This record gives sequence, C-alpha cells and structure tokens, in this order.
Amino acid sequence: MHSVTGKIFEAERLDITSMHRGACPALAAPMQTGDGLLVRLRPAGGALTVSQFQALALAAVRHGNGILEITARGNLQIRGLRAGSVGLLAADIDAAGITVPDGVAIEISPLHGVDADEIADAAEMEAALRNRLGAFLSSPRLAPKLSILIDGGGQFSLSTLVADIRIVAQHASQWLVSIAGDGQGATPLALGGADTAVNAVGDLLQILIARGRQTRARDIDAATLRGHFPQIDSIRSTRPAPQKSSFVGVTRLGNGRAVLGVRLKFGQARTADLISFLASTESAGGPELRLAPDRGFFLIGIGETEMPAMQQAAIDHGFSVTAHEPAEQIAACAGAGACASAFYDTRALAGQLIDRVPDLFDGSLKLHLSGCAKGCAHRHADLAIVGSAEGYGFVLDGLAADRPAARIAGERIDFAIERLARLIEDKRGAGESSADSLKRLGVIGLAEALQQE
Repeated sequence: MHSVTGKIFEAERLDITSMHRGACPALAAPMQTGDGLLVRLRPAGGALTVSQFQALALAAVRHGNGILEITARGNLQIRGLRAGSVGLLAADIDAAGITVPDGVAIEISPLHGVDADEIADAAEMEAALRNRLGAFLSSPRLAPKLSILIDGGGQFSLSTLVADIRIVAQHASQWLVSIAGDGQGATPLALGGADTAVNAVGDLLQILIARGRQTRARDIDAATLRGHFPQIDSIRSTRPAPQKSSFVGVTRLGNGRAVLGVRLKFGQARTADLISFLASTESAGGPELRLAPDRGFFLIGIGETEMPAMQQAAIDHGFSVTAHEPAEQIAACAGAGACASAFYDTRALAGQLIDRVPDLFDGSLKLHLSGCAKGCAHRHADLAIVGSAEGYGFVLDGLAADRPAARIAGERIDFAIERLARLIEDKRGAGESSADSLKRLGVIGLAEALQQE
C-alpha cells in the first residue's frame, strides 16, 4: 500500500502524450484520450466509505471534466485530466484516506466478508499475495494490463470475468489457480491450500517477469507450464461458482442482511448527480460502498425500512436499480461532447435504439456503441456500431476496430435503425434470441438489410 502523490509527480515529468491504447491508465501512468488524460484506480478491497466516494466525485470536478466512470471490471475512472492536474488529484485521494495498493490491481469478490454464502474471504487471500509477493507484483517488467482475480464464491462470483491469473475458492479450504480465461475457459494449474495458491502465483509472476512487459499469461507455452506445475494434467474439471445474472437491485444475503446494487447507466455518472445521490444515503446511516463488475456498486448496511427510499433516490438521480433494463445490455463510450475522438453522441444513439428497436434487447445481446474505432468501452461484442469520419460502421461479432459488415453515412443513421428494427422483426425465427438471429444472418445478411433502399 502506498501514498500515491509522490509517484504521480514523478509520472508527470514523463511524456504523457506517448501513452497508448493497451497501457493501463493507472494514477502513476495516465493515458491520453480524446478528452484529456484518463486515470484508472482500484481502492483497496474495492471498498469506499460514502465520504470517500464523495471526495472522489468532487476531485473529478476540480481536476477533470466532471465525469466519473465505473468500468466493466468494477474499477474507477476519472476523465478529462491535464498534466498539471494529475498530481492534484492524487493529493485529494490521499487526503480522503483512500488507499491504492502498489503494483498490479487485484480484483476480488465485491461482497467479500459480507456474503454468508462466500466460501472463503478473498480479501485475506489478497493480503497474503501482497505481503509475500509484493516485490513481484510491483515489477515494472509485468504487462501494464496484467489482471489478477480472486473469487471467494458467494452470490456474486467473478466467473464471467477473464483474467491472466484466477484464484478461486473451492470447498475444503482449497484454492484453484488457473490462467488465461474466464471461470469455464481458464487453464487449471494448481489446487491446494492458501500456501499452495500463493506459491503458484509467485511462480507465474516470475515467469512473466522474466519474459517482459509484452507477455501475458496466455503467451506461456505448455512445456513451461508443465515444468512448473506438475498438477496441470491431473486437475480434470472444476465447477464454476454460480453467477447471479445481475447485481442490480436488492439482494438478500443468507445472514439476513440486504444490499442494494446500483448501476451507472453506460458506466458513467456526472458528478453532480453522484454527489447528490450519495448525500441522500446519509439518512440510511452512511452505508459502505463496494465497487462491482459491470459498471456499478453495492450499498451495504442499508436497513430494511430505508431500502425503498434509497432505490427511489437512485432512480431520481438517473441510476439503475432494476435488473435487465435495455441500457444494461449496452456498452457505450463517452461519446461526442465528452471525448474529442468520438464521431457521434453514443448516449443519444442508445436512447434511439432502445425506443425504436426494443426487440433487440431481449437479454441475449451485448451491443457496443463506440464513438471511434479504438473501442474504449468494450472488447468483443455481438454488435458494435462504430463512428468514423464517413459515418457509422456496423461490426458483427467482433471488435470496434474490425472491418464492418456495413457502413452507413452519418445522415442515414435513422434509416439504418429502421432497417435494423425490421430485420429483427421479420427475420427472427420462432423462439430465437436477437443475438442468435444476428449470428445466423451473419455479415452478408446484416449488410444486405442495412444497405438496401
């Protein structure tokens, strides 16, 4: 753990304009974007008090563009910073008593220590890793975006998140260490008690450090893995922890407590709305906040009688407390007006699509609205609508940077939305989801539908 201010002042002497996509925009290495510098941070344990979150929101106004984001992995982002304001932001973070751990960000179960259904406390495993492997975790030879995940189980597991290194609690006080994938696709390497897990992670970090900053866990060859992890061929199968379909709304835990999941629409909040909402939570006793994957947070410690008022306050300030709303299926970047790189207003287009193509949002499809081809808001999506100087590109089952199935001139977007609505209405088979329908129609079918007169 460290005070961030000193490292930020050192970072500001760097040529920050050289920051590039693929770098991790941490406090010590902000990334240049179309709306200035961006910093991403993860407080210790993903936990904040209400006053700390308010302080972050105020800092985003003072030093950035007044927009605060929560990413798909549950990390905080502050946008619109300048070279001279990053150090001031760091000083405000220190003053608020927010601790940002050194080295690689470690993502842990959001309800660690709270959920009675949790198999093991992910925070204790994180502490063990940082105490014993701190020098490795802080190595400058690790890839900037290296990801480590600790899943203690419970109602909100992290089974859908992809990570370089996964440490997942198993029954009988054991942990499974695997690499390069989500809960189903990662390769298991070691299974045992806490010491076994920490030693396995240490071995992996040493391999990655030896190979340098361009190496991710997926790049380690099978022969090397077998040489270091003799269990690799004997761990036949593991059962992924159950994954609740959405964290949004009220969840009652096994110990009689209840938590409220609040989602920022499209992962963004204007700080005035956030500060006002947080002020309203003081009537509920000042609950603790836990950052959650999929662009939101939990409020922990709200009494049963205060819960309806907190839900209404969230709605009144533009946040979501209802699971499976159409906006939950949309990943949208900052868009024009907030980012100079964006060619269109992503939120406006999201509203048009929700209003005019409601059948698209049946829960099956992930839609990515990207103002440019960098694709900052999401990686792989079922359908991406990407802005460019020529208009809009429609990418099917891919990345924003991929070749689009169809291109539409900017003034023809209303026509394209109408065609998309008709395509879903006319071509979907009986019982077929919108995602499966688009996949079946494929690139040619989508292109023909969008380009016909």
